[in-house]
Amino acid sequence: MARRRARDGWLFVTPNLLAVAVFLLFPLVASLYLSFQSWDLFSPPRFVGLDNYRRLFGADPLFLIALRNTAVFTLLTLVPTVVIGLAAAASLTSRVRGIGLFRTAAFLPLVASTVAMAVVWRFMFTTEDGLLDLALARIGLGPTPWLTEPSWALVSLSIVTVWKSVPFATVVLLAALQGVPETLYEAARIDGAGALRRFFSITLPLIRGPLSFVFVITVIGSVQAFDQAYALTGSDGGPETGTYLLGIMLFQHAFGFYEVGYACALAWVIFAILFALTLLQLRYARREETPL
Repeated sequence: MARRRARDGWLFVTPNLLAVAVFLLFPLVASLYLSFQSWDLFSPPRFVGLDNYRRLFGADPLFLIALRNTAVFTLLTLVPTVVIGLAAAASLTSRVRGIGLFRTAAFLPLVASTVAMAVVWRFMFTTEDGLLDLALARIGLGPTPWLTEPSWALVSLSIVTVWKSVPFATVVLLAALQGVPETLYEAARIDGAGALRRFFSITLPLIRGPLSFVFVITVIGSVQAFDQAYALTGSDGGPETGTYLLGIMLFQHAFGFYEVGYACALAWVIFAILFALTLLQLRYARREETPL
């Protein structure tokens, strides 16, 4: 009976294992192999060793520009996403009439197509004729170069990404907040603790795990950002656009310049950056959870 159960279990998981091997492991190994090759999709790959990585770190100034833009973009996205998501989650825990309607409205951006919503935001960011500039004109503010000035273009891209990322953070943090025992808040109120003291002494320590998860997922999504930047500022954006991120650089070299090996090397560098940031965040979270 034990052998039969083990055999049936393997029969159930084998299709999933094959899917993981075909669609995840094989592309992963293939990209690592191609990162040491020079390949233009048409001629046979030619082994070049570490030349792609040397070029990336030593001979390509655009990599530093893309890395800097991505770092600034990540900071502009991470902080508002966490703060707004936490505030929205706290508001949605209230037991008031019609709260379900507000929860549905708050989660709608989560199911919207990233490219579609970026296109809509692009029309809203149109200088002088866009919805945002028309609204600002009513309060006496002049037109803003949302997508034409590099620094404003990066801010605009961050606004779109925050709008898309907040619902996911809200869902995770809302579930975490609903798991905090109400008795702890009641005991804190009896002891005379104010709202801020209850938040920092009870809420934050008990939701540190989900909060760290939101941090990690938001950072990963920001570093890998491509589709919203592509739809908002176009695929031909260079460093002068302000939205020249690592994802745009990878796309251009892979499908614009047909430097697949170089693009694979860049992809593995992005993976190393995300892996290091994730390890640092997990180590910090575990250290905070360790009692003194």
